[in-house]
Amino acid sequence: MTLGDMLEALVLGLLEGLTEFIPVSSTAHILLAGHFLGFESTGRTFEVLIQLGAVLAILTVYFHRFLNVAKALPTNPAARRFVIGILIAFLPAAVIGAFAHGFIKSVLFESPGLICAMLILGGIVLLFVDRIVPEPRYDNAMALPPMTALKIGFCQCLAMIPGVSRSGSTIVGAMLFGVDKRAAAEFSFFLALPTMFGAFAYDLYKNRNALSVDDGLLIVIGFIAAFCAAVLVVRTLLEFVARHGYAPFGWWRIFVGTAGLIGLYLVR
Repeated sequence: MTLGDMLEALVLGLLEGLTEFIPVSSTAHILLAGHFLGFESTGRTFEVLIQLGAVLAILTVYFHRFLNVAKALPTNPAARRFVIGILIAFLPAAVIGAFAHGFIKSVLFESPGLICAMLILGGIVLLFVDRIVPEPRYDNAMALPPMTALKIGFCQCLAMIPGVSRSGSTIVGAMLFGVDKRAAAEFSFFLALPTMFGAFAYDLYKNRNALSVDDGLLIVIGFIAAFCAAVLVVRTLLEFVARHGYAPFGWWRIFVGTAGLIGLYLVR
């Protein structure tokens, strides 16, 4: 492991933290940056494992709210509905992800051109939905009906295609099902907890025999960088969305996807 490897892990960790919770696809940014930087990790595991840093950022920012929910579970029906709603929304990704894990990691993650195309397509969708979103019926991310949560969970499964964006698919789905922009982003935060922790645990188990000491050191660097950057994003995103909507992220996706396609063409 060289100093260059550590710097690349730091850059990719920052990218993970800065992009995980905004609808621009952290996976796309990390894989494209890794592709052009020449950074390779065992089985693409680095890209998944550093997401745990972003998960802990949510737990840090929302610690008191989650603690209150945990305390209220035995006596408060609203707290139980919130937890059940998150678990229901997580279920589709858990089932489909377990069955399709091999195909996703071995085929889709090896297609930079597909990633760029999905970035551009997702940007166009985001621009469109930001303009035509229906009148919201729900403004509390912790009080969504179970059926609405399940529908959002199915939308999240689209993010198994690299470049689609987990947060983007859940936010767009939530808005189309009547959740306002701010609550859609917050529900995406909450749904990230079981989804990303599940992906982390499953990928770590699958690659437990392939990881080396050097992989571990790079993952620690990326993990810390992802955590610090994600805390910043989680603390500021809701206010940004309330003021500016999601159009800026749509334009960013189109820019990055187009730049990626040009870069892939030039380095052939």
